[in-house]
Amino acid sequence: MAEDFHEPVVLAIDGTLDLHHFSPKDLKHLIPDYLEECRGKGILTVRIVHGKGSGALRRSVHAILSRISWVAHFRLADETGGSWGATLVELRRDDA
Repeated sequence: MAEDFHEPVVLAIDGTLDLHHFSPKDLKHLIPDYLEECRGKGILTVRIVHGKGSGALRRSVHAILSRISWVAHFRLADETGGSWGATLVELRRDDA
């Protein structure tokens, strides 16, 4: 019986995180880890693509963001950035 092992997913740290390829159960670790990597590279504006759908994924993303102390603020994107299908996040440079 083969065990179900998954290779780690390597993400480009470019300031855009598209959640369409991830399970909602992975978000509580994925989002903070990705944002921390962005912050480490000096990327302080991040776009998280969660899609429009029912809004459940957006609400989950916003709940996670609201618990991260170094998230300065977040808002839905405008029409050019994905409208209500994406959230723009501004990060603080450090914890101070």
